[in-house]
Amino acid sequence: MPGYLQVSREAAEHRESRLVSEQEFMRMSREPGTVVLDARSREKFDELHIKGALSLPFPDIAIESLRAAIPDKGVRILIYCNNNFANAEGPFPAKIARASLNLSTYIALYSYGYRNVYELEPLIDLKASKLPFVSRP
Repeated sequence: MPGYLQVSREAAEHRESRLVSEQEFMRMSREPGTVVLDARSREKFDELHIKGALSLPFPDIAIESLRAAIPDKGVRILIYCNNNFANAEGPFPAKIARASLNLSTYIALYSYGYRNVYELEPLIDLKASKLPFVSRP
């Protein structure tokens, strides 16, 4: 627990300058060498996700899965989760803010040595979002 709390504090400090707007998220996602990571369940990912996102469900984040999915720890990673979208209870069920998947994902990536991580900050009405979404049949 002490190690987790320490890395959580470090990740929280690191994260403060890495929250980006929807417009900035879209701009960054189009740049070469950027990975958009979705850590929700595969079921929710298949229901609806940002076009081009990589699915790596949070329970599957581990040394080997990260090494296989994102071998370069310096690559820019953009993350988003349930709490970024309103009016989308099916694919993006609401969580209390302190249990947001973005927090756990950010801390995990930071723990594994990924430091070029950015997080979608705002709460966006899914119907008004300009992000490109797709679903899997």
